[in-house]
Amino acid sequence: MPPNPPSRPSKEIHVFPNPAPERDYVIQFQVPEFTCHCPLTGQPDFAHFTIDMIADEYCVELKSLKMYFWSYRDEGAFHEKVTNTILEDIVKVTNPRFIRITAKWYVRGGIYTNVVAEHRKKGWKPLPAVDLPAHGFESGLLR
Repeated sequence: MPPNPPSRPSKEIHVFPNPAPERDYVIQFQVPEFTCHCPLTGQPDFAHFTIDMIADEYCVELKSLKMYFWSYRDEGAFHEKVTNTILEDIVKVTNPRFIRITAKWYVRGGIYTNVVAEHRKKGWKPLPAVDLPAHGFESGLLR
């Protein structure tokens, strides 16, 4: 047995205190290799998850998030159900100001499915967007 065996899948999501709770800032997680299987056919389903989150008191610890997503590998789940369950599980442990999960499911029977689910903390209001001027790309090379 190696001294540090591989970790195992887990439904437990760990958190740590937000290092900057005084401001709204976006934390984005990209999970490009999500796998579960169709509860009807048993065929594998694959998705790319994007999680955009504005933390309040707690942030998600990355390794536990990886093990959490891994725990779905052998489960059968409809796209809509698994996307909303993941949202609920993260909200339960972090109680974020805002979270949006976008799940882009790969083609199945000629159909792509995208599921977007979000949660806003009661009373939280986003700051107004800041529009910055666009500038052309400067490479520093002579043309």
